[in-house]
Amino acid sequence: MSSRKESQEGNNMHGDNSGNSPAKKHFVLKLIPPRPTFAEDMTNEERAIMKQHAAYWKDKADHGVAIVYGPVLDPKGVYGLGIIEVDDEGQARTFSEDDPAVKSGIVKTELHPMQAILGKR
Repeated sequence: MSSRKESQEGNNMHGDNSGNSPAKKHFVLKLIPPRPTFAEDMTNEERAIMKQHAAYWKDKADHGVAIVYGPVLDPKGVYGLGIIEVDDEGQARTFSEDDPAVKSGIVKTELHPMQAILGKR
């Protein structure tokens, strides 16, 4: 019965939750730039912050938190998207809030739980 509740809360569904360790939860993180043309016309200061942002998420990927992340090349305006694997929503919010681009105030984020189905990694 608990597996239905867990999947509704955004837990993974790849069946590797063995032993007593709780299943990880997945969240989609959308990074919303300050303007549709941001990717093309960043100031030098914004570009430096976005380099810190990229390094921050690269570290999270290297540690297995960020499963995938990067810019989405939408013709209406580029935005960032990441899928993260964490213990709970609080941890997901902390990772989002600690992002240098978010801390600087140049971008906003949306965070949503995801019912992820993962293949073997």
